[in-house]
Amino acid sequence: MSSISVGQKRVLSGMRPTGPLHLGHYHGVLKNWAQMQHEYECFFMVADWHALTTNYDDTSKIEGYVWDTVIDWLAAGINPSSSTIFVQSKVPEHAELHLLMSMTTPLGWLERVPTYKEQQEKLQNKDLSTYGFLGYPLLQAADILVYKAGNVPVGADQVPHVEMTREAARRFNHFYGKEPGFEEKVTQAIKKMGKKNAKLYNSLRKKFQEEGDQSSLETAQALVESQANISLNDRERLYGYLDGAGKVILPEPKALLTPVSKMPGLDGQKMSKSYGNAISMREPRESVEKKIRTMPTDPARVRRDDPGNPEKCPVWEFHKIYSPEEVKEWVQKGCTSAGIGCVECKQPVIDSVCAEQQQFVERAQEYEESPEIIRNIVSEGCDRARDIARETMDDVRQAMGLSYK
Repeated sequence: MSSISVGQKRVLSGMRPTGPLHLGHYHGVLKNWAQMQHEYECFFMVADWHALTTNYDDTSKIEGYVWDTVIDWLAAGINPSSSTIFVQSKVPEHAELHLLMSMTTPLGWLERVPTYKEQQEKLQNKDLSTYGFLGYPLLQAADILVYKAGNVPVGADQVPHVEMTREAARRFNHFYGKEPGFEEKVTQAIKKMGKKNAKLYNSLRKKFQEEGDQSSLETAQALVESQANISLNDRERLYGYLDGAGKVILPEPKALLTPVSKMPGLDGQKMSKSYGNAISMREPRESVEKKIRTMPTDPARVRRDDPGNPEKCPVWEFHKIYSPEEVKEWVQKGCTSAGIGCVECKQPVIDSVCAEQQQFVERAQEYEESPEIIRNIVSEGCDRARDIARETMDDVRQAMGLSYK
């Protein structure tokens, strides 16, 4: 199977190692990863270079955070037999592709990424007027493109990053996909498809180019993918010929929209360490109980016999995630009638959160007691990731005239 056809089912996603993961990470990302690993060829990356973009002035905790992150992933159900777990800095091809793509990427593209100014405003106590911070979206693009990943799981707010990756790949292919004799080689590749498929391919290409019909493009791409008797190079030429470009060196990925996280913080805002409202995935039970018991509730319930409104209470958001229907009905009835107090209302949440966390703690124990298991998992994942990254960089260097063979 070609790398292009594999890539269409390949997923790349990652996290920066910034400390213990919390329940927002689990319900917002890791549960989705655990499901995807059975549907896609998944590469999950600990993005330690990305951690440097905002924490370059203190790197003392990064190594420990890397291992903590991997343990939390495994505790959440990420299976190294079903996915590839690796550390970004252990695959230097990411940096090489980032460097080479920086030669063709316009400065304005980086400056217009929405999160660039947003992060600068949020982190005003940090000096983010650095090349590394400006260029991190391009490093993200290199992370994706070096694996020819067809899909990138993101929330709606991250779609601009994927779009910039597509633009960077398109521009790269425009400059370096024009191999000598491209048209002739495409003509020969089309003939290899057989008369019927060749006619269909040309018809779909014409409809896409003349009418902009996206479904024709997708049908033509699927047709190319289904051809078992053509080489990888011919397959890449046929993909590139469809949209008028040359040979596809770096395939454009698609945003794989993930469900919006419903996990709130203790104060009702989005759960975040920086907001001080988070519960870690493996936090001790005593700490969890204390945090939930002291959560704010509906401000209208000043006294025990004051009726309340669950929709105005952060605890209700936890019930939506953790409680079965009968408990939610009990809360609705009891809160609005003052039949139950806030302390009573919080207890089922405490029990459910702690039961979920106990699973994480039990799964993590094996890895905490035997660190060599973690290191072997990451080492094998890095080797697997680097094999693919090297293949991509061979193609890139050859296209750019840097192979010197």
